[in-house]
Amino acid sequence: MAVTDEAIEQIKEMIVSGRLRPGQRLPKEADLAAQLGLSRNSLREAVKALSLMRVLDVRQGDGTYVTSLEPALLLDALSFVVDVHHDSTVLEFFEVRRILEPEAVAMAAGRISDEEIESLRAHLAVVSADSTSEELVANDLEFHRRIAEAAGNTVLCSLLESLAGPTMRGRIWRGLTQEGAWERTHTEHRAILDAIADRQPNVARAWATVHVAGVEQWLHNVL
Repeated sequence: MAVTDEAIEQIKEMIVSGRLRPGQRLPKEADLAAQLGLSRNSLREAVKALSLMRVLDVRQGDGTYVTSLEPALLLDALSFVVDVHHDSTVLEFFEVRRILEPEAVAMAAGRISDEEIESLRAHLAVVSADSTSEELVANDLEFHRRIAEAAGNTVLCSLLESLAGPTMRGRIWRGLTQEGAWERTHTEHRAILDAIADRQPNVARAWATVHVAGVEQWLHNVL
C-alpha cells in the first residue's frame, strides 16, 4: 500500500470508529503524524486528498476539520475518495467516457478555430509540476470541457459534462497516488491538442482513447 493510501486509511478509520466526528477539529499536524506513525508529508498529502473529496475542511489559520459528512456534501464530491476502491460502477462511467470522448475530440479536430487552439495552448501552459492538485484538476477538467464544446454538438457536450463528476474522483486519486501521473496527463493533453491543431481527427481520436483508457486501466487494477 502506498504511503498516502495508508495515511488516508488511518484517517478514515478514525472517522468510521468515531474517534473523529463530524465538525471536529483534527489534532495539530505534528501531533497527529506522531500518533499515526506517519511522516508529516504523508499526512499532508492525505489531508489534501480528503479535502478535495469534501471529507476534511482545511481552514487557513484555524486548522483542519471533519466536514458535516452529510450525504449531499459527499455526493457532491462523489463520495468518500477511499470508497472508490469498493465502487466498481465508476468503471462503467469511464467506459462510457472512453466511447464518447475520442469521438468528440475527432469532431473538434474538424471544427475548432485557430483562436480556440491557441487559447487551449495557453490554458495548458498555465500549470506545471509545481502547481497544486486543485490547479491541476481544474486545468484538466477545463481542457476537456473546451474540447467537447469545440466539437460543436451540444448533446455530446452535455453528456461528457455529466460524466466529468463521476470520473473526477478516479482522476484525482490517480494524480495524487501514482508517480508521474500528472506529467503523463499533461503530455497526453499536449499530444491530443497537437493532433487537433494538425487537423488529424484519427490521430486525435487515438490519443484521446489512450488518455482515457490509461486512467480506466489504473482504476481497474486498483479495484
